[in-house]
Amino acid sequence: MTKAFIDGVRRVLRAPALLAGVYLVTLLTAIPLAIVLHGAIEGHLGSSVAAETAAQGVNWTWWEEFRSQATGVSSTFGPQILGFAAVLTNVSDLIDGSTPDGAIGLAVIAYLVAWTFFAGGVIDRLARQRRLSSVGFFAACGTYFFRFCRLAVLAGAAYWVLFGPVHDWVLGDLYELATQGLTVERTSFLIRIVLYAVFGLLVLPVNLVFDYAKIRAVVEDRRSMVGAVLAAIRFIRRRPLPAVGLYALNAGVFVSVLAVYAVVAPGAGPTLWLAFVVGQAYVVARLFAKLVFYASQTAYFQSQLAHAEYVAAPRPVWPDSPAAEAVSGTTS
Repeated sequence: MTKAFIDGVRRVLRAPALLAGVYLVTLLTAIPLAIVLHGAIEGHLGSSVAAETAAQGVNWTWWEEFRSQATGVSSTFGPQILGFAAVLTNVSDLIDGSTPDGAIGLAVIAYLVAWTFFAGGVIDRLARQRRLSSVGFFAACGTYFFRFCRLAVLAGAAYWVLFGPVHDWVLGDLYELATQGLTVERTSFLIRIVLYAVFGLLVLPVNLVFDYAKIRAVVEDRRSMVGAVLAAIRFIRRRPLPAVGLYALNAGVFVSVLAVYAVVAPGAGPTLWLAFVVGQAYVVARLFAKLVFYASQTAYFQSQLAHAEYVAAPRPVWPDSPAAEAVSGTTS
């Protein structure tokens, strides 16, 4: 478990282009929304005195006035975007099953589609443990994109059940039943926390199954996504403790990233550029943790089923040989 995690960290560190690529995808997804919000703020401020004070820090009076008339993307420009509050808002919306709508929802869908496209190439690169040509990387992305789209349908159905009927029962009906007649707010809050943990334990096996389904689909070149899911279930069932332990280790790293950001993230004040830089560093750290998730699980899967051609990084032959890469162009 620990060995697979360390191996996963090494694989990501040896592939800096992957981290740069997923960061670029994240940035490009957010830019259209930022442009729209920038135009709305610029149009509202104009050349007023409030524009000067807003440029120096946070003008709360102007902010409240702007929010009172904002619509669409602009309506999301609230205090909840400052520092760690943005993370807490996103986590709260996720746990409560809230879905973004409008332009935000479209941006989320676009990001998920982009990640679905690149996921196959990312896992393939992490599994091979060697540099590939750009042509080879995008060929892997295209090869697995439609397979992962089919897998996304299966995952969507599973998560719909979890965040629909199961979520409503655990955090709705069961919560009301457990807190019926209670008069102490602290007890109700603790019960809520416990039920959140119960719901998280229900989500965990689903996450595990679809993570390993993607890995098996790529490493074993599976075409049937139903078969990949069933194979992932068999793999986890035979190694439940190491699989869950590795997932917990990765989750601990992710929580550590959140904790560090909670401490260092500046809030409102005259350090808006510092807040932006720290925020982008947090995004990079979060994406690094996400790649380590895939890399460590891939390393563990390969070590257990001895996929020698991937683990041993075989001698490249045409069309993946150095000569082919020299002909095709740059490497990544």
